[in-house]
Amino acid sequence: MNAPPAATVTGSPLAMVARIVPIVAVAMLIGVWGRELPVPVEVVVVGLLAAAVLAAVHHAEVVAHRVGEPFGSLILAVAVTVIEVGLIITLMVSGGPATASLARDTVFAAVMITCNGIVGLSLLVAALRTRTARFNAEGTGAALTTVITLATLSLVLPTFTTSARGPEFSTPQLAFAAFASLILYALFVFVQNVRHRDYFLAPGARESRDGEEDDTHAASPSNRTAMISLVLLLAALAAVVGLAKVESGTIEHSVAAAGLPQSVVGVVIALLVLLPETLAAARNARRNRTQISLNLALGSAMASIGLTIPAIAVASIWLSGPLVLGLGATQIVLLALTAGVGILTVMPGRSTLLQAAVHLVLCAAYLFLAANP
Repeated sequence: MNAPPAATVTGSPLAMVARIVPIVAVAMLIGVWGRELPVPVEVVVVGLLAAAVLAAVHHAEVVAHRVGEPFGSLILAVAVTVIEVGLIITLMVSGGPATASLARDTVFAAVMITCNGIVGLSLLVAALRTRTARFNAEGTGAALTTVITLATLSLVLPTFTTSARGPEFSTPQLAFAAFASLILYALFVFVQNVRHRDYFLAPGARESRDGEEDDTHAASPSNRTAMISLVLLLAALAAVVGLAKVESGTIEHSVAAAGLPQSVVGVVIALLVLLPETLAAARNARRNRTQISLNLALGSAMASIGLTIPAIAVASIWLSGPLVLGLGATQIVLLALTAGVGILTVMPGRSTLLQAAVHLVLCAAYLFLAANP
């Protein structure tokens, strides 16, 4: 998740709004907790929920920029994962057995949206600007390989194992998948930020003595700014989880009233959590930083599996009901197609409008089939 810290400039309009939103969101949470809400207030709560997600990621980026790599990527990934896991667990607790597959649906949605939607959008924006989008095939290929492996271990294998009934892992299998996911994610972060950092820079990019690319970067925030952002980050995370709890029933009822399958709830969570990453990836692609866009997309997919699955595995100790992780046949086909197309896109180290369109069509196909299985 090597996003440039352009959005972390103190004093910018975004920074000022990001400082206000967590405070307003926490105040709103205190005011509406445990109450029946009229529709206008629910609309405001949903808007604040989305704004709090954006604010949380912004403050995580500020703290990450201050501490540097590799800890910066970990802070940002953990912040996003806390939001994702908090939303999943909140809805699973309130939804009962009907939400047994919510973790699977959310993680799979994140993989499909990042590997097809964000990747496709990034390649499209870059190709429209420079005709051919160029990136480092070594680093991008390593990231894609890790994502495919994590997705297969965590989401495909439960469909075919026989120790537990249905598309579920037995307890030892779930523990192994969670441990393997953590190990692979931690090793990738080490390789990306320490051992082979140059693999994840744009082709021909030079690094300065402090390890950053020669692109224009914002100055590192002060200790005071970083501490303020840390406090506001914690407040925003608490507000997101709390407001999600407030709105959990409304979200589920709205999906059911629209005649949509329960898996759409996972898509909504993934879209909400990935909104900041999508905006950042598109912004970097527009600035001809395709490599950073792909790092963001694939890094988000990796964190969604490598950190969310272990967290859900631990939470399953006290969550009642089954934990369904295995994908269905249609989902497996889409994942296999995504893996194949992704490999062919990455191998040359360059991409045109055609590859971008293929990824975007795959994302559209996933969203359509999620609503119309």
